[in-house]
Amino acid sequence: MRKILPIALALLCIGCAPKKKAAEETPSLKNALKDKFLIGVAINEKQIRHQDPKADSLISLHFNAIEPENCMKSEVIHPAKDKYDWTLTDKYVDYGVQNGLEVFGHCLIWHSQLAPWFPVDENGKDVSPEELKQRMKDHIYTVMGRYKGRIKGWDVVNEAVMDDGSYRESPFYRILGEEYIPLAFQYAHEADPDAELYYNDYGMHHRGRVDRVIQIVKSLKEKGLRIDAVGFQGHIGMDYPEFADFEKSMVDVAAQGVGICLTEWDMSILPTITSSADLAEMSKLGKAGDKEAEAKAKALLDPYPQGIPDSVREQWNQRCEKFWGLYLKHSDIIRRINVWGLTDADSWKRGWPVETRLDEPVLFDKDYNQKPVVDWIINNAKTQTINENR
Repeated sequence: MRKILPIALALLCIGCAPKKKAAEETPSLKNALKDKFLIGVAINEKQIRHQDPKADSLISLHFNAIEPENCMKSEVIHPAKDKYDWTLTDKYVDYGVQNGLEVFGHCLIWHSQLAPWFPVDENGKDVSPEELKQRMKDHIYTVMGRYKGRIKGWDVVNEAVMDDGSYRESPFYRILGEEYIPLAFQYAHEADPDAELYYNDYGMHHRGRVDRVIQIVKSLKEKGLRIDAVGFQGHIGMDYPEFADFEKSMVDVAAQGVGICLTEWDMSILPTITSSADLAEMSKLGKAGDKEAEAKAKALLDPYPQGIPDSVREQWNQRCEKFWGLYLKHSDIIRRINVWGLTDADSWKRGWPVETRLDEPVLFDKDYNQKPVVDWIINNAKTQTINENR
Protein backbone atom coordinates (compact mmCIF):
# COMPACT_ATOMS: atom_id res chain seq x y z
CA MET A 1 0.00 0.00 0.00
CA ARG A 2 2.84 2.44 0.78
CA LYS A 3 4.17 2.20 -2.77
CA ILE A 4 0.73 2.39 -4.41
CA LEU A 5 -0.63 5.34 -2.38
CA PRO A 6 1.72 8.06 -3.73
CA ILE A 7 0.93 7.01 -7.29
CA ALA A 8 -2.79 7.07 -6.59
CA LEU A 9 -2.53 10.51 -4.98
CA ALA A 10 -0.54 11.79 -7.95
CA LEU A 11 -3.15 10.55 -10.35
CA LEU A 12 -5.86 12.22 -8.26
CA CYS A 13 -3.94 15.51 -8.32
CA ILE A 14 -3.61 15.36 -12.09
CA GLY A 15 -7.33 14.86 -12.35
CA CYS A 16 -7.93 17.85 -10.08
CA ALA A 17 -5.70 20.22 -12.07
CA PRO A 18 -7.66 23.04 -13.71
CA LYS A 19 -8.40 22.43 -17.37
CA LYS A 20 -7.95 25.11 -19.98
CA LYS A 21 -10.84 25.81 -22.25
CA ALA A 22 -10.53 24.21 -25.66
CA ALA A 23 -10.81 27.62 -27.31
CA GLU A 24 -7.73 28.78 -25.38
CA GLU A 25 -5.74 25.67 -26.27
CA THR A 26 -6.45 25.84 -29.99
CA PRO A 27 -4.85 28.76 -31.85
CA SER A 28 -7.57 30.82 -33.47
CA LEU A 29 -8.01 34.13 -35.24
CA LYS A 30 -10.59 35.45 -32.80
CA ASN A 31 -8.42 34.74 -29.76
CA ALA A 32 -5.31 36.21 -31.33
CA LEU A 33 -7.16 39.35 -32.44
CA LYS A 34 -9.49 39.80 -29.46
CA ASP A 35 -7.68 42.92 -28.20
CA LYS A 36 -7.45 44.45 -31.68
CA PHE A 37 -10.63 44.16 -33.74
CA LEU A 38 -13.53 41.85 -34.48
CA ILE A 39 -12.86 39.14 -37.04
CA GLY A 40 -15.95 38.18 -39.01
CA VAL A 41 -17.06 36.17 -42.02
CA ALA A 42 -19.85 36.41 -44.57
CA ILE A 43 -22.10 33.37 -44.41
CA ASN A 44 -24.32 31.93 -47.12
CA GLU A 45 -27.72 30.26 -47.08
CA LYS A 46 -26.36 26.75 -46.59
CA GLN A 47 -24.39 27.85 -43.55
CA ILE A 48 -27.27 29.89 -42.14
CA ARG A 49 -29.45 26.77 -42.33
CA HIS A 50 -26.80 24.65 -40.54
CA GLN A 51 -26.38 22.45 -43.60
CA ASP A 52 -22.58 22.68 -43.50
CA PRO A 53 -21.32 21.14 -40.22
CA LYS A 54 -17.65 21.72 -41.07
CA ALA A 55 -18.41 25.38 -41.59
CA ASP A 56 -20.14 25.58 -38.20
CA SER A 57 -17.00 24.27 -36.51
CA LEU A 58 -14.68 26.59 -38.41
CA ILE A 59 -16.82 29.66 -37.74
CA SER A 60 -17.07 28.80 -34.06
CA LEU A 61 -13.30 28.37 -33.75
CA HIS A 62 -12.03 31.38 -35.66
CA PHE A 63 -14.69 34.10 -35.88
CA ASN A 64 -16.63 36.31 -33.49
CA ALA A 65 -18.79 38.18 -36.03
CA ILE A 66 -20.91 37.43 -39.09
CA GLU A 67 -22.39 39.31 -42.03
CA PRO A 68 -24.93 38.00 -44.57
CA GLU A 69 -23.97 37.58 -48.21
CA ASN A 70 -27.35 38.22 -49.83
CA CYS A 71 -30.38 37.62 -47.64
CA MET A 72 -30.72 41.22 -46.43
CA LYS A 73 -30.48 42.86 -49.85
CA SER A 74 -33.78 44.41 -50.84
CA GLU A 75 -34.56 42.10 -53.77
CA VAL A 76 -34.58 39.20 -51.27
CA ILE A 77 -35.92 40.69 -48.07
CA HIS A 78 -38.43 43.12 -49.66
CA PRO A 79 -39.46 41.62 -53.01
CA ALA A 80 -42.71 43.61 -53.34
CA LYS A 81 -43.90 46.91 -51.91
CA ASP A 82 -46.19 45.29 -49.35
CA LYS A 83 -44.27 42.05 -48.90
CA TYR A 84 -41.27 41.19 -46.74
CA ASP A 85 -39.61 37.79 -46.62
CA TRP A 86 -38.01 37.15 -43.23
CA THR A 87 -37.42 33.43 -43.76
CA LEU A 88 -33.65 33.51 -44.11
CA THR A 89 -32.90 36.74 -42.27
CA ASP A 90 -34.53 35.46 -39.08
CA LYS A 91 -32.42 32.32 -39.30
CA TYR A 92 -29.31 34.42 -39.98
CA VAL A 93 -29.82 36.59 -36.90
CA ASP A 94 -30.68 33.52 -34.78
CA TYR A 95 -27.49 31.83 -35.99
CA GLY A 96 -25.41 34.71 -34.69
CA VAL A 97 -27.22 35.19 -31.40
CA GLN A 98 -27.28 31.47 -30.57
CA ASN A 99 -23.55 31.16 -31.27
CA GLY A 100 -22.50 34.27 -29.36
CA LEU A 101 -21.42 36.14 -32.50
CA GLU A 102 -21.71 39.85 -33.20
CA VAL A 103 -24.31 40.21 -35.96
CA PHE A 104 -24.07 42.82 -38.73
CA GLY A 105 -26.58 43.87 -41.37
CA HIS A 106 -25.80 44.28 -45.09
CA CYS A 107 -27.19 46.43 -46.68
CA LEU A 108 -30.07 48.93 -46.49
CA ILE A 109 -29.75 51.23 -49.52
CA TRP A 110 -27.95 49.93 -52.62
CA HIS A 111 -28.57 50.37 -56.33
CA SER A 112 -27.55 46.79 -57.17
CA GLN A 113 -29.71 43.82 -56.17
CA LEU A 114 -32.39 46.45 -55.60
CA ALA A 115 -35.96 45.19 -55.58
CA PRO A 116 -37.27 46.14 -59.07
CA TRP A 117 -40.40 47.86 -57.70
CA PHE A 118 -38.50 50.12 -55.29
CA PRO A 119 -37.78 53.24 -57.42
CA VAL A 120 -40.65 53.07 -59.95
CA ASP A 121 -44.41 53.45 -60.14
CA GLU A 122 -46.95 51.03 -61.63
CA ASN A 123 -46.02 52.27 -65.10
CA GLY A 124 -42.31 51.70 -64.64
CA LYS A 125 -41.55 55.42 -64.35
CA ASP A 126 -39.43 56.97 -61.61
CA VAL A 127 -41.47 57.73 -58.51
CA SER A 128 -41.56 61.26 -57.13
CA PRO A 129 -38.88 62.37 -54.65
CA GLU A 130 -41.41 62.35 -51.81
CA GLU A 131 -42.55 58.83 -52.67
CA LEU A 132 -38.99 57.51 -52.78
CA LYS A 133 -38.23 59.11 -49.42
CA GLN A 134 -41.25 57.37 -47.94
CA ARG A 135 -40.26 54.01 -49.44
CA MET A 136 -36.73 54.38 -48.09
CA LYS A 137 -38.05 55.27 -44.66
CA ASP A 138 -40.56 52.40 -44.58
CA HIS A 139 -37.91 49.91 -45.72
CA ILE A 140 -35.28 51.03 -43.21
CA TYR A 141 -37.73 51.34 -40.30
CA THR A 142 -39.23 47.90 -40.98
CA VAL A 143 -35.98 45.97 -41.50
CA MET A 144 -34.01 47.62 -38.71
CA GLY A 145 -37.01 47.65 -36.40
CA ARG A 146 -37.45 43.89 -36.65
CA TYR A 147 -33.88 43.28 -35.46
CA LYS A 148 -33.48 46.22 -33.10
CA GLY A 149 -31.10 45.34 -30.29
CA ARG A 150 -29.92 42.16 -32.03
CA ILE A 151 -27.81 43.61 -34.86
CA LYS A 152 -24.73 45.57 -33.84
CA GLY A 153 -24.25 47.65 -36.98
CA TRP A 154 -25.55 48.25 -40.52
CA ASP A 155 -24.17 49.15 -43.92
CA VAL A 156 -26.65 51.98 -44.42
CA VAL A 157 -25.58 53.14 -47.88
CA ASN A 158 -23.53 50.95 -50.19
CA GLU A 159 -21.40 51.96 -53.21
CA ALA A 160 -22.69 55.48 -53.85
CA VAL A 161 -19.44 56.87 -55.31
CA MET A 162 -17.48 56.23 -58.51
CA ASP A 163 -13.69 55.89 -58.79
CA ASP A 164 -13.31 59.53 -59.82
CA GLY A 165 -15.34 60.83 -56.88
CA SER A 166 -18.54 61.54 -58.77
CA TYR A 167 -21.81 60.20 -57.44
CA ARG A 168 -23.06 56.97 -58.97
CA GLU A 169 -26.09 57.50 -61.22
CA SER A 170 -28.27 55.16 -59.19
CA PRO A 171 -32.07 55.47 -59.03
CA PHE A 172 -31.65 57.04 -55.58
CA TYR A 173 -29.28 59.71 -56.88
CA ARG A 174 -31.29 60.26 -60.05
CA ILE A 175 -34.46 61.01 -58.09
CA LEU A 176 -33.13 62.59 -54.89
CA GLY A 177 -29.60 63.71 -55.65
CA GLU A 178 -26.96 63.45 -52.92
CA GLU A 179 -29.69 64.14 -50.34
CA TYR A 180 -30.55 60.43 -50.28
CA ILE A 181 -27.43 59.61 -48.28
CA PRO A 182 -28.12 61.82 -45.22
CA LEU A 183 -31.77 60.81 -45.40
CA ALA A 184 -30.82 57.14 -45.20
CA PHE A 185 -28.60 57.78 -42.18
CA GLN A 186 -31.31 59.84 -40.53
CA TYR A 187 -33.92 57.11 -40.99
CA ALA A 188 -31.47 54.43 -39.79
CA HIS A 189 -30.66 56.29 -36.57
CA GLU A 190 -34.35 56.88 -35.91
CA ALA A 191 -35.11 53.20 -36.49
CA ASP A 192 -32.45 51.97 -34.02
CA PRO A 193 -30.61 54.71 -32.09
CA ASP A 194 -28.17 52.20 -30.58
CA ALA A 195 -27.05 50.53 -33.82
CA GLU A 196 -23.71 51.46 -35.39
CA LEU A 197 -24.08 52.98 -38.85
CA TYR A 198 -21.60 52.66 -41.73
CA TYR A 199 -21.03 53.93 -45.24
CA ASN A 200 -19.59 51.07 -47.34
CA ASP A 201 -17.72 51.09 -50.68
CA TYR A 202 -15.15 49.21 -52.77
CA GLY A 203 -11.96 50.50 -54.41
CA MET A 204 -11.14 52.71 -51.46
CA HIS A 205 -7.60 53.21 -52.77
CA HIS A 206 -8.90 55.48 -55.55
CA ARG A 207 -8.20 59.03 -54.40
CA GLY A 208 -11.31 60.45 -56.03
CA ARG A 209 -13.58 58.06 -54.15
CA VAL A 210 -11.73 58.56 -50.85
CA ASP A 211 -11.98 62.34 -51.05
CA ARG A 212 -15.71 62.15 -51.79
CA VAL A 213 -16.30 59.72 -48.91
CA ILE A 214 -14.44 62.08 -46.59
CA GLN A 215 -16.75 64.86 -47.80
CA ILE A 216 -19.79 62.67 -47.11
CA VAL A 217 -18.57 61.90 -43.58
CA LYS A 218 -17.98 65.58 -42.86
CA SER A 219 -21.40 66.51 -44.25
CA LEU A 220 -23.18 63.90 -42.14
CA LYS A 221 -21.42 65.09 -39.01
CA GLU A 222 -22.19 68.74 -39.79
CA LYS A 223 -25.86 67.79 -40.04
CA GLY A 224 -25.67 66.12 -36.62
CA LEU A 225 -26.18 62.66 -38.09
CA ARG A 226 -24.56 59.51 -36.80
CA ILE A 227 -21.88 57.69 -38.77
CA ASP A 228 -19.63 55.34 -36.82
CA ALA A 229 -17.33 53.86 -39.45
CA VAL A 230 -16.54 53.65 -43.13
CA GLY A 231 -16.48 50.22 -44.68
CA PHE A 232 -13.53 49.55 -46.97
CA GLN A 233 -14.81 46.46 -48.73
CA GLY A 234 -11.27 45.20 -49.25
CA HIS A 235 -11.68 43.22 -52.48
CA ILE A 236 -8.03 43.29 -53.55
CA GLY A 237 -5.76 41.41 -55.94
CA MET A 238 -2.19 40.37 -56.59
CA ASP A 239 -1.57 43.59 -58.53
CA TYR A 240 -3.75 46.17 -56.79
CA PRO A 241 -4.01 48.31 -54.73
CA GLU A 242 -0.68 49.91 -54.04
CA PHE A 243 0.12 49.23 -50.40
CA ALA A 244 0.90 52.87 -49.56
CA ASP A 245 -2.28 54.14 -51.25
CA PHE A 246 -4.48 51.82 -49.22
CA GLU A 247 -2.76 52.76 -45.96
CA LYS A 248 -3.08 56.49 -46.65
CA SER A 249 -6.78 56.08 -47.47
CA MET A 250 -7.46 54.35 -44.14
CA VAL A 251 -5.53 56.94 -42.15
CA ASP A 252 -7.15 59.89 -43.94
CA VAL A 253 -10.69 58.58 -43.47
CA ALA A 254 -10.10 57.67 -39.81
CA ALA A 255 -8.84 61.24 -39.23
CA GLN A 256 -12.46 62.35 -39.73
CA GLY A 257 -13.39 60.74 -36.41
CA VAL A 258 -14.80 57.47 -37.71
CA GLY A 259 -13.62 53.89 -37.47
CA ILE A 260 -12.50 51.69 -40.35
CA CYS A 261 -14.05 48.31 -41.14
CA LEU A 262 -12.71 45.90 -43.77
CA THR A 263 -16.16 44.62 -44.59
CA GLU A 264 -15.73 42.25 -47.55
CA TRP A 265 -12.10 41.19 -47.51
CA ASP A 266 -10.74 38.80 -50.11
CA MET A 267 -7.69 38.75 -52.34
CA SER A 268 -7.88 37.18 -55.78
CA ILE A 269 -4.99 34.91 -56.64
CA LEU A 270 -5.75 35.18 -60.38
CA PRO A 271 -4.77 37.99 -62.75
CA THR A 272 -7.07 40.96 -62.37
CA ILE A 273 -10.04 41.51 -64.64
CA THR A 274 -10.65 45.17 -63.92
CA SER A 275 -13.80 46.08 -65.76
CA SER A 276 -16.69 45.07 -67.97
CA ALA A 277 -14.64 46.47 -70.86
CA ASP A 278 -12.02 43.81 -70.24
CA LEU A 279 -14.70 41.13 -70.32
CA ALA A 280 -16.15 42.53 -73.54
CA GLU A 281 -12.74 42.50 -75.19
CA MET A 282 -12.14 38.91 -74.12
CA SER A 283 -15.57 37.99 -75.45
CA LYS A 284 -14.66 39.46 -78.84
CA LEU A 285 -11.46 37.45 -78.90
CA GLY A 286 -13.33 34.29 -78.10
CA LYS A 287 -15.94 34.85 -80.83
CA ALA A 288 -13.51 35.75 -83.55
CA GLY A 289 -13.47 32.21 -84.96
CA ASP A 290 -9.71 32.36 -84.68
CA LYS A 291 -8.24 29.54 -82.59
CA GLU A 292 -5.31 31.71 -81.56
CA ALA A 293 -7.65 34.51 -80.42
CA GLU A 294 -9.85 32.01 -78.61
CA ALA A 295 -6.84 30.58 -76.79
CA LYS A 296 -5.76 34.10 -75.80
CA ALA A 297 -9.19 34.87 -74.35
CA LYS A 298 -9.24 31.64 -72.35
CA ALA A 299 -5.73 32.32 -71.04
CA LEU A 300 -6.80 35.74 -69.80
CA LEU A 301 -9.89 34.38 -68.08
CA ASP A 302 -8.46 31.08 -66.86
CA PRO A 303 -4.65 31.29 -66.67
CA TYR A 304 -4.13 28.09 -64.65
CA PRO A 305 -6.33 25.38 -66.24
CA GLN A 306 -4.19 22.66 -64.64
CA GLY A 307 -4.45 24.22 -61.19
CA ILE A 308 -2.76 27.15 -59.47
CA PRO A 309 0.99 26.53 -59.06
CA ASP A 310 2.41 26.32 -55.55
CA SER A 311 4.76 29.19 -56.37
CA VAL A 312 1.76 31.45 -57.04
CA ARG A 313 0.10 30.36 -53.81
CA GLU A 314 3.30 31.31 -51.98
CA GLN A 315 3.23 34.76 -53.59
CA TRP A 316 -0.41 35.09 -52.52
CA ASN A 317 0.45 34.27 -48.91
CA GLN A 318 3.32 36.75 -48.90
CA ARG A 319 1.12 39.55 -50.20
CA CYS A 320 -1.56 38.66 -47.66
CA GLU A 321 1.00 38.89 -44.88
CA LYS A 322 1.90 42.40 -46.00
CA PHE A 323 -1.71 43.56 -45.91
CA TRP A 324 -2.57 41.83 -42.64
CA GLY A 325 0.57 43.37 -41.18
CA LEU A 326 -0.89 46.74 -42.20
CA TYR A 327 -4.17 45.91 -40.48
CA LEU A 328 -2.36 44.93 -37.29
CA LYS A 329 -0.30 48.11 -37.44
CA HIS A 330 -3.49 50.17 -37.60
CA SER A 331 -5.59 48.12 -35.19
CA ASP A 332 -6.25 51.35 -33.25
CA ILE A 333 -8.51 52.60 -36.06
CA ILE A 334 -9.85 49.28 -37.39
CA ARG A 335 -13.03 48.02 -35.73
CA ARG A 336 -13.66 44.87 -37.72
CA ILE A 337 -12.34 42.77 -40.58
CA ASN A 338 -14.93 40.63 -42.30
CA VAL A 339 -13.76 37.96 -44.75
CA TRP A 340 -16.13 37.63 -47.72
CA GLY A 341 -16.65 33.88 -47.71
CA LEU A 342 -15.54 31.16 -45.33
CA THR A 343 -13.70 28.93 -47.84
CA ASP A 344 -12.60 29.25 -51.45
CA ALA A 345 -15.56 27.08 -52.41
CA ASP A 346 -17.92 29.68 -50.88
CA SER A 347 -16.37 32.72 -52.53
CA TRP A 348 -18.34 34.78 -55.05
CA LYS A 349 -15.15 34.84 -57.12
CA ARG A 350 -15.11 31.06 -57.50
CA GLY A 351 -16.20 30.48 -61.07
CA TRP A 352 -16.51 34.18 -61.99
CA PRO A 353 -16.79 35.31 -64.72
CA VAL A 354 -16.44 31.83 -66.23
CA GLU A 355 -17.04 28.52 -64.47
CA THR A 356 -13.49 27.27 -65.02
CA ARG A 357 -11.89 30.30 -63.34
CA LEU A 358 -11.36 28.74 -59.91
CA ASP A 359 -10.14 31.55 -57.72
CA GLU A 360 -8.69 30.99 -54.25
CA PRO A 361 -9.26 34.35 -52.54
CA VAL A 362 -9.98 33.71 -48.84
CA LEU A 363 -8.25 32.32 -45.74
CA PHE A 364 -9.43 28.69 -45.96
CA ASP A 365 -9.25 26.45 -49.02
CA LYS A 366 -12.14 24.54 -50.58
CA ASP A 367 -11.47 21.61 -48.24
CA TYR A 368 -11.71 23.81 -45.11
CA ASN A 369 -7.94 23.78 -44.54
CA GLN A 370 -6.39 27.01 -43.30
CA LYS A 371 -3.76 28.64 -45.46
CA PRO A 372 -0.30 29.57 -44.11
CA VAL A 373 -1.32 33.21 -43.68
CA VAL A 374 -3.74 32.21 -40.91
CA ASP A 375 -0.88 31.01 -38.70
CA TRP A 376 1.05 34.15 -39.67
CA ILE A 377 -1.81 36.39 -38.49
CA ILE A 378 -2.20 34.49 -35.22
CA ASN A 379 1.52 34.52 -34.43
CA ASN A 380 2.09 38.14 -35.39
CA ALA A 381 -0.98 39.39 -33.54
CA LYS A 382 0.41 37.83 -30.35
CA THR A 383 3.90 39.24 -30.97
CA GLN A 384 2.56 42.72 -31.51
CA THR A 385 0.54 42.53 -28.29
CA ILE A 386 3.67 41.58 -26.34
CA ASN A 387 5.65 44.45 -27.86
CA GLU A 388 2.90 46.98 -27.16
CA ASN A 389 2.77 45.98 -23.49
CA ARG A 390 6.47 46.47 -22.90
